[in-house]
Amino acid sequence: MSITLVVLAALLLDAWLGEPRRFHPLVGFGKLAEYTERRFYADSKVHGCMAVLLLVTPLILLATFINFIPWHFVVDILVLYLALGWNSLGAHARMVKSALFADNLIAARQHVGLILSRDTTELDQVEVTQGTIESVLENGNDAIFGVIFWFIVAGAPGAIAYRLINTLDAMWGYRNERYNHFGWAAARLDDCLNFMPARLTALSYALTGSVRNAFVCWQTQGTSWKSPNAGPVMASGAGSLSVSLGGPATYHGKRESRPILGTGRLPDANDIDHALGLITRSLMLWLVVLCAGEWFVKFILST
Repeated sequence: MSITLVVLAALLLDAWLGEPRRFHPLVGFGKLAEYTERRFYADSKVHGCMAVLLLVTPLILLATFINFIPWHFVVDILVLYLALGWNSLGAHARMVKSALFADNLIAARQHVGLILSRDTTELDQVEVTQGTIESVLENGNDAIFGVIFWFIVAGAPGAIAYRLINTLDAMWGYRNERYNHFGWAAARLDDCLNFMPARLTALSYALTGSVRNAFVCWQTQGTSWKSPNAGPVMASGAGSLSVSLGGPATYHGKRESRPILGTGRLPDANDIDHALGLITRSLMLWLVVLCAGEWFVKFILST
């Protein structure tokens, strides 16, 4: 079955159904990772590597085996649907926007706290809006484009490997006393797997918004961010939207200095929808390019 049709079917399922409210595989995987951490934790890179391999390898092997059965494209669609987070990301972001429009800052802080790792209890309206847009842009890569990229490259096993490593990085990939060594493998693997998707996402954001501004911000600001992959994505997205993101933020009670990303005005609540629209336009671009690429390959093979 055409890869384009599989990707489109998975996106339509995600848009229609959203993520499963009960028994979501990623939630179950997260609980399994917590159990594995309790049993295998040690302040050691070796233990971290073993934990990652133990959690990820069996599921990749299972998905690889499924590729050899008839009608495996149905499983491909289901795997990709479950790995995607397009609908969920939009739903979380719109809850923040609705709370901001209702002048309910407390609710807005609570909603944005579900999609940010920083402290949100003291954020003002602008900071809540900035944090929401930053999360939308970054997770556009992590929960959508990175998943699709690795599905194109390696099918269902690629999408599963990427999403599971991404989940482990979110749980263990912190540079603090507990995870600096144990989470090293998850963090480095996530960096490697995201290198190409992040830059393709940044390119997509640039081509579907304020093009020149996005490319300038990407080139001048992308490398200043602490994450080598989130930096290009967020700088390009901020430039494409012509808003200013970044700046100081509080993590685990400690105020950290962060560079400014983008140019222009501070964002308002309407810009949350603009960021979601940027992701939708980028998705349309990916589908067009993927379809054209498949047609070109078939044309070359038939001549």
